[in-house]
Amino acid sequence: METLNTTLLPAVQKINGYLSDYVLIILLVGTGLFFSFRTGFVQVRCLGEGLRAVFGSLSLKGRRQARGMSSFQALATAIAAQVGTGNIVGACGAIMAGGPGAIFWMWVIAFFGMATIYAEAVLAQKTRITSSDGEILGGPVYYIRAAFRGGFGKALAGFFAVAIILALGFFGCMVQSNSIGQAFQTAFGIPSWAVGIVLAVIGGFIFLGGTQRLASVTEKLVPVMAGLYLLGGLTVLLLRIRYVPEAVGMIFRYAFRPQAILGGSAGAALKAAVSLGAKRGLFANEAGMGSTPHAHALANVKRPHDQGCVAMVGVFIGTFNVVTITALVIIVTMYAGGGPLSAVGAGLSPEKLGLSPSNLAQTAFSSVLGSAVGSAFIAIALFFFAFSTVLSWNMFGRLNTEYLFGKKAVPAYTVLSLIFILLGTVTAPGLVWELSDLFNQLMVLPNVIGLFGCAGLVSALTPPRGKGQ
Repeated sequence: METLNTTLLPAVQKINGYLSDYVLIILLVGTGLFFSFRTGFVQVRCLGEGLRAVFGSLSLKGRRQARGMSSFQALATAIAAQVGTGNIVGACGAIMAGGPGAIFWMWVIAFFGMATIYAEAVLAQKTRITSSDGEILGGPVYYIRAAFRGGFGKALAGFFAVAIILALGFFGCMVQSNSIGQAFQTAFGIPSWAVGIVLAVIGGFIFLGGTQRLASVTEKLVPVMAGLYLLGGLTVLLLRIRYVPEAVGMIFRYAFRPQAILGGSAGAALKAAVSLGAKRGLFANEAGMGSTPHAHALANVKRPHDQGCVAMVGVFIGTFNVVTITALVIIVTMYAGGGPLSAVGAGLSPEKLGLSPSNLAQTAFSSVLGSAVGSAFIAIALFFFAFSTVLSWNMFGRLNTEYLFGKKAVPAYTVLSLIFILLGTVTAPGLVWELSDLFNQLMVLPNVIGLFGCAGLVSALTPPRGKGQ
């Protein structure tokens, strides 16, 4: 495994660097800008509509649906996919490599990404189909095929399906289980391989229950896990309240002058901050990646627009709440007030302090709550965040496996995905993250092409200004 890591890692990092530094930024920001203007900035004028739809009828025990999911169950499944290691470990990695300013660029990506995810959800609703056995099926492969008839559309949809199976069903689940294993080993001394076995067993039980069992789990798990994590983060911020203004200022200041804290040239530092913000921003909110439309396609709503508004709430919660709380906790404890990472630009590297993306959050929380409480809190939070992501990602991969090979291939896919979950806990995290990033970014390409191909349909389904209700 070490040989594979040494051989493969540099090549994957080089490809990822090109994609994230150039292709990904252009595609994500460009697509978000395009749909922001095309929909009249729907993320501003219709976010309240989405918030009212979600929190006005919030329930942890929705009624069993005859088919598909309730709107809230679809959102919970989508948030389960969005709120995972990208919101904790990913945010830590972005700050360590791109400085506190990388969070600003994650916000930018998320703001425009809300328009993108609105378009994805609307199209997933409009182009979904019902199979011969009454199952609702939807997602990017269907709106790609709707946008491009013939061989090109079929090839593009096939490329997306393969990419998402590898990105989320296999390598993505490895990232999630890797983070859980590392956190539990640090906090409780439990071997990561043992954690992997437990994850595989619980995951297998839920996978075998199908969409209804998964929806039942996510609608209960997501509100509780998000609420507890935000409560813990706010506790730390209250205890370090005098450093919060400084932390907020650092996010904005170092977004445009990251060399002051990263060192090196201004151009290289800014490139690192922007590219890390974009890459981790994608992993944190998944807007434009084409994953969450699979969940939103299953929602039972009156209009595609209704679920589009609800979908935007997922990005709002994942990035503007969970990522922001994570970032502020790290900055107020590790950077502000002469914290241990305040001297990074003077030649000190986080690695010399024994810090890495997988343990930075634990260190930050521990510095205020105490070592035992802080490490345990992050380990448990990561378990719920990452495991709920595994559940949703497995479903997305399963739907695309079924699209490519039919239902007969689903059992084999399920077994393989469980093996990858177990392998993730014993694999070097660097290679796991890079492979996941690679296929995440490859998913963006066909999905964005499909979105642009259906841009007219999105406009037709979006109420004009003043008629969002």
